[in-house]
Amino acid sequence: MSYGTPYVDDDFLVGGVITRRCLAWVVDIILIAILVGVLWWVLAMFGILTFGLGFAAMPVLSLVPFLYHFLSLISGPSATPGQQMFGLTVRRDYDLGPPMPLQAVVSVIGYYVTLATSGLLLVVALFTTRHRALHDLVSGLLVVRVQALEALTAPGGGWNMARGPYAQ
Repeated sequence: MSYGTPYVDDDFLVGGVITRRCLAWVVDIILIAILVGVLWWVLAMFGILTFGLGFAAMPVLSLVPFLYHFLSLISGPSATPGQQMFGLTVRRDYDLGPPMPLQAVVSVIGYYVTLATSGLLLVVALFTTRHRALHDLVSGLLVVRVQALEALTAPGGGWNMARGPYAQ
């Protein structure tokens, strides 16, 4: 259930989000693979230079995807680089503010648990209001178009004000 944004049509915020989200996911997977590959070579060279002792640091590579998503969500744009490329941002459902760190942690853990167990994370988004995936529902987050968010937060037209170009 959505408690916020009473003056905003959902299609205005989330129109076309599923397609953009899928494309952003592909970009993010490629970026994570490149990042893990580079770090793997760095750690491999470190392991060779330390006569094998540095290879103990290899399990750190498993944290890279988690850190990639978490740090992206709590950054200024509140979006992964792939999401930024396709004009998306992640916001709190109830007031469209940036995610809090705990919400980001819950979202990232939920994303990877859903991905590891069933992979149906975006199928849920086809049937929910505002096209929210399972981890979005649990964490209280919403993926919106940056262009729509900027229009809502422009001076004189805030989403929570009864005046402005988008008030009903």
